[in-house]
Amino acid sequence: MNPRIILLMAVMVVVCHPYTATNTNQEQKTYIVHMDKAVMPPEYSDHQNWYATSMESVSESPEMLYTYENVIHGFSTRLTVEQAKLLEKKHGVLSVKEEVIYKLHTTRSPEFLGLAGKEMIFSGLNSSSDVVIGVVDTGVWPGSKSLDDTGFGPVPGWWKGECKKGTSFGVSNCNKKLIGATFFSRAYEATYGPIDETIESRSAIDDDGHGTHTATTAAGSIVTGASLFGFAKGKARGMAPNARLAVYKACWLGGCLGSDILAAIEKAIADRVHVLSLSIGGTLANYTTDMVAYGTFKAVSRGIFVACSAGNSGPDPFSLSNVAPWIATVGAGTIDRDFPASVVLGNGKMFRGVSLYSGKPLSKFMVPIVYAGNISKTTGNFCLPGTLPRRRVAGKIVMCERGGNSRVQKGMVVKEAGGVGMIVVNSEKFGEELVADAQLIPTATIGYRGGEAIKRYILSNDNPTATIASGVTELHIQPSPVVAAFSSRGPNPLTPEILKPDFIAPGVNILAGWTGKTGPSGLTEDTRRVKFNIVSGTSMSCPHVSGLAALLKATHPTWTPAAIRSALMTTAYNVYKNGEGLKDIATENPSTPFDHGSGHVDPVRAMDPGLVYDASANDYLGFLCALNYSSNAIKMFGGGSFKCRKKYRVEDLNYPSFAVHLRTGSDQGGPTTVKYTRTLKNVGSPATYKVSVWSKIASVKIKVDPEELIFTKQGEKRVYTVTFTASPMQSGTTGFGQLKWYGGKYVVSSPIAFSWV
Repeated sequence: MNPRIILLMAVMVVVCHPYTATNTNQEQKTYIVHMDKAVMPPEYSDHQNWYATSMESVSESPEMLYTYENVIHGFSTRLTVEQAKLLEKKHGVLSVKEEVIYKLHTTRSPEFLGLAGKEMIFSGLNSSSDVVIGVVDTGVWPGSKSLDDTGFGPVPGWWKGECKKGTSFGVSNCNKKLIGATFFSRAYEATYGPIDETIESRSAIDDDGHGTHTATTAAGSIVTGASLFGFAKGKARGMAPNARLAVYKACWLGGCLGSDILAAIEKAIADRVHVLSLSIGGTLANYTTDMVAYGTFKAVSRGIFVACSAGNSGPDPFSLSNVAPWIATVGAGTIDRDFPASVVLGNGKMFRGVSLYSGKPLSKFMVPIVYAGNISKTTGNFCLPGTLPRRRVAGKIVMCERGGNSRVQKGMVVKEAGGVGMIVVNSEKFGEELVADAQLIPTATIGYRGGEAIKRYILSNDNPTATIASGVTELHIQPSPVVAAFSSRGPNPLTPEILKPDFIAPGVNILAGWTGKTGPSGLTEDTRRVKFNIVSGTSMSCPHVSGLAALLKATHPTWTPAAIRSALMTTAYNVYKNGEGLKDIATENPSTPFDHGSGHVDPVRAMDPGLVYDASANDYLGFLCALNYSSNAIKMFGGGSFKCRKKYRVEDLNYPSFAVHLRTGSDQGGPTTVKYTRTLKNVGSPATYKVSVWSKIASVKIKVDPEELIFTKQGEKRVYTVTFTASPMQSGTTGFGQLKWYGGKYVVSSPIAFSWV
């Protein structure tokens, strides 16, 4: 992804601590303080007075950044570590948390998803203008054609949002499509000082591009003739073009801070959005210290569907973020469009790659080529800044290896050293994955095998030469989709009993709207300005699902967030039309549920899934009870009304997939038996469903009871159990299977992942 897009966004978890005279000169940090609303002393007229008094008891000059009512009962503040420790001991304080670091993790994808020409399938499509998608990101570019409000009716009377005035942004920048735009910077400015408005807008204006791209991917209006320098030319539209947008800017050029993110979610809940889209993620933390997990729990509890990106740390296992079971966790796959470019060597051999370079092409004649690792300083094979000697690069094509810095920055490093072209080659880790970039010099990105062949040619010739042919747009690429190598993978590192990601969606080379504040590469040296940009990442796959959820919400307004996610999961596909399993581009082998979850989303089938696995806020609180969270933690999530009164099991959370932990061969005893309980709710036609279970691994026996479920009307619920009995295996062994319920025209599918640990 572009360097500004993959910029680490500092998010700090807010904690409060007491004051003593010796602490006043210590460094202050931002903390989030959770208060127990039920124990507020009677002498206080409201909670804000109570919060202020609590802060004043530990600090001579308390600074309250935000007070919260929807996401938590509490506030965020600036205190020293010592003061925070003191505050944690005060009456009514449930927890004090310091902020965590987060990072920011289309024309063809509607057709690829089967939406083009299928508008009549969605009975609620006309009413989707009453569905609002909230996007927490870097802001929005209000001049984007993708925000055109032609054909939209008046803003619904129930809408509580606002267009907040700021630098170069006012109420007039909103319309009947973009009905909300605000920004949250108190924690950011408390940490880094006032925003420098010569380089950044203190408003909802998008200085980065990421926010505009994600928002218009989810709900961009239809724009004909969209392209990036002629690439991907066609009709651009978001997944839910008739939905309205509300943008909550909580990410800045220097970071997204946790208390700003919480404030954004707080406002989105109060504004009454229907869907929340967050293409951000942080370091793995338990659910009480992850502000995205915590804030989105409250959103889901209010009936708001939440989609989050899975992360871009693949193909390594256990690399997921945003794994809370109330979040729809989205991985990335390709679509059937590519931007091929070719590298021709002096020996006549040609290698296919990709490129979005649109400038002056290289000469028709061969150009000298060098391998950066052979001519540069330490780690120069990555073409890091300052590593390429001009005398050995000028006038040549430079071969750089992927990793260490962004691909577009490598191009700038080569250009500044006098190079005339660049070949970016994958490491073995990324295999044959090809991600295109809007480079500033002639460039082709090549897969691992081709890269190794090019390297051998360079190192075995005294005068190696090459040329690079410009890219084009090519459709109907097969196989597609394939799982992107960068897409983060399971198993779930926090709660292994919950299979994540939930599914994959288009996330590679996606065209969508862009800001006018920065070029398509995101580099400060890039003076080009575009209306649309092509970007890759799970940041792009997440808003695809957010938009699809808006379509489902418009068609089925009574469905819960869990029902919407279930519909998308149980109708997802994991095989191609020829019956072969989806491919993992990193290994070129079939992908597994740890890579693709339930599979690739199929919105047309999801509109009528037959059955759903529903879940409520109390079900998720029971899940936290099963994890043995403290009573204070349960109060933080449940607001004090919910108590863990019975024995809860993680295996009984009504999730549409199965992740089964089994005994290893080193353990004592015989086979392991694990039982899961699930409840299915009928949302389709009356039908009798029969179960079918399939497993790739013979050492596991699966029994479903009952094997038949009869539904005579909508809303009926039926309970079943699945018993897995497995022989011990070596630790680290995995296996996969599938459970399907067949009833009339419906097939309700659930992936199964076995792990011996």
